[in-house]
Amino acid sequence: MSLIGSDTQLNQRSYYEASVQRGPARAPLQEHLKVDALVVGAGFSGLSAALEMAQRGLSVVVLEADRIGSGASGRNGGQAIVGYASGQGPFEQQLGREDAERAWTMSLEAIDLIDQRIAEHGIHCDRRFGYVYVAESARKARELREEMDGLAARGIAVDWAEGADARRLIGTDHYAAAAREQRSGHLHPLKYALGLARAAEAAGVRIFEQSAVTSLQRGDTLIARTARGQVSARFGVLAGNCMLPEYGPQVAPEIAARIMPVGTYILGTAPVDANLAERLIPGDAAVCDNNFVLDYFRFSAERRMLFGGRVSYTTMTPRRLEDTMRARMAAVFPELRAVPVEHLWGGFVDISMNRAPDFGRLGHNLYYLQGFSGHGVALTGLAGQLVAEAVAGQAGRFDLYARLKHHRFPGGALLRTPSLALGMWWHRLRDAV
Repeated sequence: MSLIGSDTQLNQRSYYEASVQRGPARAPLQEHLKVDALVVGAGFSGLSAALEMAQRGLSVVVLEADRIGSGASGRNGGQAIVGYASGQGPFEQQLGREDAERAWTMSLEAIDLIDQRIAEHGIHCDRRFGYVYVAESARKARELREEMDGLAARGIAVDWAEGADARRLIGTDHYAAAAREQRSGHLHPLKYALGLARAAEAAGVRIFEQSAVTSLQRGDTLIARTARGQVSARFGVLAGNCMLPEYGPQVAPEIAARIMPVGTYILGTAPVDANLAERLIPGDAAVCDNNFVLDYFRFSAERRMLFGGRVSYTTMTPRRLEDTMRARMAAVFPELRAVPVEHLWGGFVDISMNRAPDFGRLGHNLYYLQGFSGHGVALTGLAGQLVAEAVAGQAGRFDLYARLKHHRFPGGALLRTPSLALGMWWHRLRDAV
């Protein structure tokens, strides 16, 4: 997922960037190339597609407007979650029960694919298993129980706790209920993205950074132009958020209105004592509440609390962000109130109207992947694999997702963001009831 906008000063405090060694930047494109496949965006989905196509014998070029993993793929909460942000509803309503179950199974494959790639390519990214879902009120607990019953019916073992018993799973009195499953988990997303890039390059992929696509000519041969170069290809993949006007030149305006940029932010504390970390989040799980405007958090490998949330639908960084984030964290974990904050960062992810992923084709040879809606750590890898299968002539799995219908966000270019911000205000009020 590529970045569609950011606060540069804010992201100088990213924990992820501070905890990796990137090495020298890759050179921008400064020549004319002819290849089998072009990928726009060096985030999870683009790198996955590039790797998979190269492994099938295609010559592949990736064009990245900034640096590898500089967008949502290198800034997200690092939570690898089963299923879809939309739940199964859109799949069952539009595809029927049998194909909806196929989609569910593929979401589990997406989790497994992460670990296959970690093992095959030696990617060290602080991989952990365990996921705790929490609910703040009795009403939200009933909703959570229904969701967990659905997971259990699909074979995911769930440990349920409510009332005082919830402290077994999450060390706070803030929640009315909690549930844990071991299929989901977390990782260091930027380390994973950089590992995918190394694997792709080892397979023969050429990656150019600082190479924003300024125009894309369609046809039997696709021609992508940058400030100083050009790539011609038989196939193309638009990976992540590059369809949005906030990103830059419009390379796919006809699908841009089907996703919306949503700002999300993460606070990182100084490391805490190992006993405290285990008491607050037993078993080193990732955690997320089930509010519409949600909080998500986990400990890093160094036992830093990484507390995310404070979603913004205005494309502007919220005022007094650090104070607000600290207050949200302290409301959940009072023990962390005095722990120093050493990192604070954020950026945009893309969401679709119904929160289901939006995959499809523009013409016969240009594929797009967008709308991961907060479940991108796992689903992006699967998406790249499905594109490679389709390019190789086996499009059945890709087309299952392409059959999903997606609506445009209302309001047009000027009003869609204010309209969504108003809707989110209503949902915040509803979550508080």
